[in-house]
Amino acid sequence: MPAPEDLALLEDAVRAGGAIALKYYQTDYKRWSKEGGSPVTEADLAVNAYLHDTLTAARPDYGWLSEESADGEARLPKSHVFVVDPIDGTVAFLKGRPHFTICAAVVVDGRPCCGAIYNPASDELYAARLGEGATRNGAAIHVGSRETIEGCAMLGDRTQLTAAPWPAMHVQNRNSVAYRVMLVADGSADASVSLTPKRDWDLAAADVILHEAGGRLTDARGNLLQYNRPSTLQSSLVAANPGLHTAILDLLRQ
Repeated sequence: MPAPEDLALLEDAVRAGGAIALKYYQTDYKRWSKEGGSPVTEADLAVNAYLHDTLTAARPDYGWLSEESADGEARLPKSHVFVVDPIDGTVAFLKGRPHFTICAAVVVDGRPCCGAIYNPASDELYAARLGEGATRNGAAIHVGSRETIEGCAMLGDRTQLTAAPWPAMHVQNRNSVAYRVMLVADGSADASVSLTPKRDWDLAAADVILHEAGGRLTDARGNLLQYNRPSTLQSSLVAANPGLHTAILDLLRQ
């Protein structure tokens, strides 16, 4: 288990990282495309530098994995690893939409044990530590109770979720994968599904927060996600309350 102080460390760090992001938000800043075509901005790198320096200084024995840092094998033997996305939802950030988040988790032996996700544009801080429940701005949150797929509020890619075998649903998208899961965690949405691969840094913090809010987050086969492996790819994502999660997995198996 992480130290009891780790969650407070993550909360403070993502808040401060969000303040850095807001200095660039809706201004004129440098932007370019990484190898593979995904966008990155100088705001991503500034937040990443702050989080890296702050978190690794506080816990020098923890490993480090971030979307905006060069990866290597040094993290793999570590029992405790920071898994960070400096700005999840860079496309929303670029377009001036308030749907980007700063994400940080502590992964212990392959599973996240505490996490914090901050949306600086809406001033929403989601946080959880294993066994202690989940909060939004300090108030307890819980997933909703809907168990039927038809008519549910679903977050994800419309091209994936508006054709057979899916029934009619209210489908919306948010560029931040982590924020989609948080809207499930606080009951604002019923579920989030992605059948295309995501990365550890998209999901680690969201994973522990959703579970502590009473929900389930797995791949499309129902397997818990494992983190800090040589590959950072996660094959798919199903996030919902337990009853709706089971219904979605049953549909996908068909």
